[in-house]
Amino acid sequence: MSKNEFKDKERYKYILMHKDVEVAEILMTDDGHIININDVYEPQHLPVGTLKNGKCNSILLNTWWAYRAIPTTRKGINEVLQALNIGSTQALSARCLGLSLSEHYWIKPYGANLSWESINFFDNAFSEELGDTLLGFDTGKAQIDLKHIGNIDSLSPDSTSNGNLKKRWKIINGERVLLKAGTFPYQQEPFNEKIASALMKRLGIPHISYDVVWIDELPYSVCPCFTDKNTELVTAYSVLASKNKPNHQNFYQHYINLCNEAGVRDIQTFMDKMIVVDYIIANEDRHTNNFGLLRNADTLEFISAAPVYDSGTSLLYNKPVDIPNRSSIIECKPWYETHDKQLKLVSSLDWFDASKLDGFGEEMANILEPLKEKGYVDEKRVNGLVEFVESRISYIKSLSERKTESCEEAESDVLDLTQEQSCGRK
Repeated sequence: MSKNEFKDKERYKYILMHKDVEVAEILMTDDGHIININDVYEPQHLPVGTLKNGKCNSILLNTWWAYRAIPTTRKGINEVLQALNIGSTQALSARCLGLSLSEHYWIKPYGANLSWESINFFDNAFSEELGDTLLGFDTGKAQIDLKHIGNIDSLSPDSTSNGNLKKRWKIINGERVLLKAGTFPYQQEPFNEKIASALMKRLGIPHISYDVVWIDELPYSVCPCFTDKNTELVTAYSVLASKNKPNHQNFYQHYINLCNEAGVRDIQTFMDKMIVVDYIIANEDRHTNNFGLLRNADTLEFISAAPVYDSGTSLLYNKPVDIPNRSSIIECKPWYETHDKQLKLVSSLDWFDASKLDGFGEEMANILEPLKEKGYVDEKRVNGLVEFVESRISYIKSLSERKTESCEEAESDVLDLTQEQSCGRK
């Protein structure tokens, strides 16, 4: 269908909302793609990174919208879409009005009498049927029969939970929590989240606390929502897209400068800590949509760096522990392709106190014990992972003892983050 064919069809018109602020009038296809921006009412409330040359760009806005949806690479999603008779994950997102628990944007059908207060997921209950379906179980018991889900209630933040791993939101004792699955053969990701939490708690690094629950003999990480009805997440990807990078800067320094301009003055220290943690746990998926800034959705003022979250794709999660040259096969994101090179970005290790990690190997082994008891990992793997982490802690300790204020100025070959959007998402 062409743009002209859409113009007189009000059912394709939506108002892009930021809480109760009417931001722009947009035109969407049945498959949930933004085809045109008819008008912009409040440009300052547009999603960060969707302006180009001072104007809202429909391609950038559609890219932002598409990234909020479930990726088509998530296991089982195509079968679910087929059973729901929905053409795309963006259409699934549109069916729940684009409501999210990460930020405060949504779409209002043109002429509809709806308010943020009455529909947002921070204050109002949401359906658990879609979450049950996406996670592949029905009330934690039987497997979903896809033939019988055509009429399920899809008004759920699970429609806008991106990432490849199976996940779903639940309300437990009034609190919004996210459950996320692991992958075979080791099912290690949920436990990696708990280990990373324990590591950052010892070091005093702002982070999201994770625990592990078992459902039908499979482990799931569980963590609280770290945004609320007034505070939202703006990803590093969006921050980087908000302003063109000067030719003489690399993307890392560009991000630091943009955060400073936004009033987040302690960003350098925070990034130092996150890079070191990612080195210790060998995180392979810290792409620029896996960290960012917190913003007041009403005043649009940036508050701070978002606490560290989403660290499960780490600790050799899908690799044997006894292979030679392990570091050479461990991926790294977002600034360099190896963790050793990325460490060179750290400006100072004055904050690192190795004594706080005394006995961490034993704590780590205890966290992994239930996974060993269930037969997903054995004693050899647990011991190998402990040795791996302890060796990386020792290396950071040796660097900190050299009392170097800088681990070398960032080089010019930082990865081109214009390609970041195609990176794998966990």
